[in-house]
Amino acid sequence: MFRRARRFLRGDPPVSPMLQRAHQMMQAGDFANATLAFHDLAKKAEEAAPERAPILYAEAGRACILSGQNKKAIAHFRSTLTLLGTQGRFQRMERMGGRIIQELREHGLTAEADEVATVLKHNRPQSDGDEIEKALKKRPLLPTHCPSCGAALRPDEAEWLDEATAECDYCGSPVRAEA
Repeated sequence: MFRRARRFLRGDPPVSPMLQRAHQMMQAGDFANATLAFHDLAKKAEEAAPERAPILYAEAGRACILSGQNKKAIAHFRSTLTLLGTQGRFQRMERMGGRIIQELREHGLTAEADEVATVLKHNRPQSDGDEIEKALKKRPLLPTHCPSCGAALRPDEAEWLDEATAECDYCGSPVRAEA
């Protein structure tokens, strides 16, 4: 309750009930409907909150894989990586791309993983090793799920506001690392 009050006092928009419902569908195993919900949220986010759209496309892709819609999943993952690249969020792109490729391989989808690896390669900037080393820096532990919207949190992929606070990829709520 107090977290919602802080969001309201800071002027943050309320967490979308549709986002909360999409995460609930994923947890319940309703992957087909979760795919539709995350895709719809991603399309809307492209206009209203473009920094959220790639994350929502990635989750739509993950739901597609879990529901057996592999072709659709690759399209969502392509959108994720392309948007992150065009936004100049290359560290995030590397981390998410690596996780997507790993999950595809774990599901036995090596051709799809190779396709995503190619998309990742084409969206990479010509950079030095310092950026990559910064991207791989170990971060503190976060709670497993966002207290506001219920999204899974990954410390190695989160946007960190300071050394102990990350931002939820889905709703933008600040989440403090566990002590």
